[in-house]
This record gives sequence, C-alpha cells and structure tokens, in this order.
Amino acid sequence: MATSAVFGVDIGGSGIKGAPVDLMAGALAQERHKVLTPHPSSPEAVVEAVGEVVRHFDHSGPVGLTFPGVVVGGRTRTAANVDKRWIGLDAAAMFQDALGLPATVLNDADAAGLAELTYGAGHAHGGVVLVLTFGTGIGSALFVDGALVPNTELGHLELRGKDAEHRASSAVREKHDLSWHQWAERVDEYLETVERLFSPELIIIGGGVSRKHEKFLPLLTRRQAEVVPATLRNDAGIVGAAMAAAKAG
Repeated sequence: MATSAVFGVDIGGSGIKGAPVDLMAGALAQERHKVLTPHPSSPEAVVEAVGEVVRHFDHSGPVGLTFPGVVVGGRTRTAANVDKRWIGLDAAAMFQDALGLPATVLNDADAAGLAELTYGAGHAHGGVVLVLTFGTGIGSALFVDGALVPNTELGHLELRGKDAEHRASSAVREKHDLSWHQWAERVDEYLETVERLFSPELIIIGGGVSRKHEKFLPLLTRRQAEVVPATLRNDAGIVGAAMAAAKAG
C-alpha cells in the first residue's frame, strides 16, 4: 500500500528498520520492516538495504534516517560501528539520489532523544535530560530545557581505559554472557561517570534492551538523577528520524 506520510529509518550496527510514522500520535503508522545491516556495512550496501525497507511500503514522501555516528549538515563524520568508508560522506545527498526522495540524516541517539522528549518519558521535562541508548554501542542525546545539544557521542567516554560502550553496551552483555547483575554493575559505573560530568535531572534508558528494563533498572544504584526506561522503546529512532524529515520540509 502506498504511503504519503513521513517515513523514518533507523540504521543500526546490527539492523536497519523503518516505517511510516504518525506524527500526531508519535507512533508508527504501520508495523516496522527490518533487514539485517549488511556486513561489511559499506555505504553502497547500506543504501541498498535502506531502499529495500522504503520500497517495502511503496513510500513516496520525505524520508528521515538515523546514523550511528556524528552527523553535521547531512555529512557523516564518524563511523564507530559501521564501515569507515562512511566518514566524510554527504550521506543525505547520497540517500536522496538513491531513493529519489527528500532525505534528512541525523545521529541515531539524537533521533531517539527527540522522540522521547516530544512523545515519551521526557515529555515537557525541563532542565538537563540525558537519553542513553544501549545496543551495539551506547548512544547519547543531551537536552537542556528541551533543546538538543547534538552529537554528544558519550558512549565513547573513557571507562577503565577503553570506550565506555566496549564495557557497558547491550552487545557486550550478550557477547560475554553477563548476568543482569553483572551488566548492571557496569551500567552503574557508566551512569556515575555521566552524572558527574553533566548533572542531569533525568536519565532515560533506551535502545533495544529497554524492553527488558525490569531486569536491570531495579538493580542500579539510586542516584541524584531519576533513571527511567524509554517509553517508545526501540521505535524511538524511527519516530525521531521522521520528525527530523518533517521539520526539514
């Protein structure tokens, strides 16, 4: 069925998922379609996979896309969990040319954060809010009185001599078969670091693992910041990408 709604695509290190989005409700208008992220995740291969997701819905309107790295003016500046050939590309132009549709690209965690601040756990919350997405890596979105500070990439803060996401991401929990208690200890250490640096009033935990929040959030140390699960769970990136596309016109 053809759609004319705004479309969101969430490009992750392991999967690429997308759907048309109802921006009045802040929810997917149809069940999302997901394909595996190609390996190697070269720009050409990812563009082809994104095209498959968009064509699945016979979509004909604007498309918003998330990217797991720093994005400035549509250009991808880093690529921690995808092929390094993405660095320095005009990704927005590339997707627009390939899809034949208006395309907007932004950081994946920033997209998830925008959705959570607009429709989810951070709705109408002032002050400093930090959205953290735990998946293949750790993404971050920092807000001050509702305004986004883009591309913070706090998963790359140093923790015990390495990137924090190499100790505390959801992928690390699965790779090392950590118990929820063991993983919660690592997440706690990471949260202590970001709380010390940014003094957030609210920390929203998102990403795929947020759907299992009852297994680990109760294990975390109580701290000054309120720590809550994301409301939109793993759909937040798709919704936020669609929001960005709509704003871009």
